[in-house]
Amino acid sequence: MEALARTRFIRISPQKLRLVCNLVAGKKVEQAISILQFTPKKGAKLVAKTLMAAVANARDQQNVDEDMLFVKRATADTGPTWKRSLQRAHMHATPILKRTSHLTVVVDEGPA
Repeated sequence: MEALARTRFIRISPQKLRLVCNLVAGKKVEQAISILQFTPKKGAKLVAKTLMAAVANARDQQNVDEDMLFVKRATADTGPTWKRSLQRAHMHATPILKRTSHLTVVVDEGPA
């Protein structure tokens, strides 16, 4: 019984978010939350919030035991890129790409 939560259009690059997602993939939910709590990255707070939403979805929709849940998959996909430019010398402009992400966290019941 899978339950998922999605957070879209997060203003952080997917590369930075994947570093945090790889820390929690395959871990039990309690362990994943404690790892995220002590990870000093911006993405840790975002992944923790999405993980708690996935746990709430599992509890409300499927009546599962929260102690049995583990993080089946945590992925950070590329969202739309905001394109900006910075004016430089001699009437040139440098492009600035502000990347966004779509975060998906899937939790599932582990073996008894």
